This record gives sequence, C-alpha cells and structure tokens, in this order.
Amino acid sequence: MKRSPARWAVAFFALAAAQAVAEVRVFENFTLIDGTGRPPVAGAALVVRDGKIEYAGPSSGMRAPAGAERLDLAGRYVIPGLIDLHVHLANVKGLVQDPKFFTRENLEEQLRTYAWYGVTAVVSMGSDADLVYQVRAEQRAGRPSLTRIFTAGRGFTGKNGYPTSAPGMQGVPYEVETAEDVRRAVAQLADKRVDVVKIWVDDHLGKEPKIPMELCRAIIEEAHRHKLKVAAHIFYLEDSRKLIEAGVDALAHSVRDRPVDAGLISLMKKRGTWQIPTLTRELSTFVYARPHPFLDDPFFTRWVDPQVIATLKSPEYQKKLQADPNLGRYEEFLRTAQKNLKALASAGVRVGFGTDTGPPARFSGYFDHWEMELMAEAGVSPMEILRSATGRAAEYLGANDLGTLEKGKWADLVVLTANPLDNIRNTRAIESVWIAGNRVR
Repeated sequence: MKRSPARWAVAFFALAAAQAVAEVRVFENFTLIDGTGRPPVAGAALVVRDGKIEYAGPSSGMRAPAGAERLDLAGRYVIPGLIDLHVHLANVKGLVQDPKFFTRENLEEQLRTYAWYGVTAVVSMGSDADLVYQVRAEQRAGRPSLTRIFTAGRGFTGKNGYPTSAPGMQGVPYEVETAEDVRRAVAQLADKRVDVVKIWVDDHLGKEPKIPMELCRAIIEEAHRHKLKVAAHIFYLEDSRKLIEAGVDALAHSVRDRPVDAGLISLMKKRGTWQIPTLTRELSTFVYARPHPFLDDPFFTRWVDPQVIATLKSPEYQKKLQADPNLGRYEEFLRTAQKNLKALASAGVRVGFGTDTGPPARFSGYFDHWEMELMAEAGVSPMEILRSATGRAAEYLGANDLGTLEKGKWADLVVLTANPLDNIRNTRAIESVWIAGNRVR
C-alpha cells in the first residue's frame, strides 16, 4: 500500500524535527580504556547521540556530526562507569539501619553519592522495599541521570536465620521453611522481574541458624525455572562447594574460612560460577577499632555527615568494637579473601566487582575505590580490576547495553585526569561522570 504525499510529508518533517533536537556530543583527544580488556587507545574519540554511543575509537576514524558539541579531553583518560554488583540501598541514615528509611529521597541521595564516585550502576542485594521497582522502571523508560538500579528485591534466609538478627533486618528477607514457601516467594520475585535472586547462607560464626541446603537447592531450581540467576552470600568453603554443585550462579562474597582448593576452583570453572569478592565488607569489620587516616580524606568526607565521622573517631565507638571477642579474626578473614581472589582470578574464574556497601559504616562510592585498591593489593592487575567493574559486571547482569564504551552502548563513563592502569588509585582522579550522556558530576 502506497503512502499519500501528505503522509510522506508528515513523516519527513517529524524526522527532521527529531534530528533537529537530537543531542550530539563529541568527546575527543583522550585515552580510551573501553572495559573490554583491549589495550588502551590514545588520541581517541566518542560520538554520543541522545545518550548512546555512535562511535568509539581513534579520532582519526571519527567524522564529527555537524553542529555537535565538542569536548576536548586532552590529557584525560576515559573509562566506563563502574558497576557494583553487591550493594544495599536506602535502608540507612547515619549509622542506623531501618526499613522505614527506604524512601525516594533517601534512595535518590544514595544514588547521587554513587554517581559522584563514578559508580553508574548498582545491584541491590536483597533488602529492598517495593519502591525500588518503581524507580527502576522510571529509569529504564528514559535516560537516567542517577546511578542505575538493578535489584534482587527481597533475599532468602531460613526461619530466624542470618541476617534477620542484624539491626533493621527483621522481616526484610523471606524466611522460608518449606519448598512451598520457596515456590511462592520466587514466583513473587519473578512477577516483579528481579534482576537476580539472593540467598544468605551463613551462621554468622555459629551464632545464627543457617538456611538448610535443601531449601537453597529449591531456591536455585525454582529461580532457574523462571530464568533468574542466583547469587549466594557465603562464608564457608564447604557451603560454597554445595551451592555450586546445586547450580548457584555467583558467590556474592569471598570464601573466608580457609583457602580455596583445586577442587573448588575446577568446579567454579566447570559450572561458570562467578566470584564477587566484597573485600571492603571484611575491612569494615575491624578498620574502625582504631583511628584510621581515611576518616580525614576529603575524597571520603565530601559525602558523609560530620556527626557520623565524629562517632567513628570517638574512643567510645572504638572501645565497643575492641570488645568484640572475634575482632582478632576479622583481619585474617580479609587476608584469606584476598588470597582466594588471587587464586581464583589467576585460574580464570570469572570475577565481578562488588562491595556490599550501604549498611552502616560501609560507605557508598568511597568503598568502591578502596575495593579496587584491595583487589590490587591481592595481586589483580589494574586492567582486570577495571574490567571486573565494567565489561565483566555487565556480562554477569546480561546488560548488553552497558559496561563497555562501544558503538550502541549507553554513554555511562568517567573522565579521569590520571591513568588508572599506572595505579588503580587514579580512579579517584575524577573530573566528570556521565550517565546515558547526562553529566552527573
């Protein structure tokens, strides 16, 4: 059927109007580290139209669109926005955790904090209120100007299991006792289209009931039936082995009770299980027991309530932590986690980036940069650290339009004034942050 001349005219002018208002930017003359693991490209350019990348590569191969805004980034380094695969959103104010704090105002403030630190997407792991789905839907309907949300909704534990005893966590996870409880809860999560399913599998050093492994198997099986991946909070090597055998997709923390063995490494590679280390989670268990210079770091204090800092510095707070009978073990747990990360990464296990930030005294954004330093301290190269937090993280999520700076992807990027491949601490040298082509810092 032929269109009338009038209809062709309407279509032509509609297209012309759309093109007239298109937002086109050219970033040029920088070094591109694109998140794929490929070598950096000096003298690079990006062409971004309405938040999506049209060109990424050498400036010599770029044809700048007429009328585009041009940004000269000579001497800068551009990396993809960081993706944190393990956070907890909006349940904390100051050093207090409570579900009543899960408001739009608190959520958006935390997302702004992550964005300021160059973290442009996060996965909230099991402690969310239903408001998270509304905000996620709003973001995905357009071009967000806050850090992107992925969510596990509510996670799983057993009856009265960890972490329900933690302040502010009672009633937050599903506490399942039967396979029918599992089926019903996973169906609810599937209806809400969660991005991942979370299980807490931990007895908190013998102090809490641990979810039975048969219920973990039921959760994994039911989630996979709904085509949902499953990530498990773990501590012990033997729990990790059983979960991997049951088909879990990711370990949401490091094994910390002992070194990983060849059998576990082989099993993770065979099953394609991801490791998300969360080294700063371990750091947070002991770092405040004595004064630490980071509490005066301007890169930290920019987004933290001065009263919170004063509390963390106080002798009273430090004495409270020093009274913990397990305090002497926590630093060793971190060292074990670092050694295990190195062993897994060297063996070719897929590593995603995560921090477990959001709960009290685990600071959004700042700890992401500290996490990268701890990964480097463990022996992971800067390129692989960046890849774990960008292209690899997007691969884990199945987010095909995020994670790398390539044609067709969203322009989520961070402009740095120093080379992060020389020293991973240079990720702190942030000049600007962009989400979907919107400048957010």
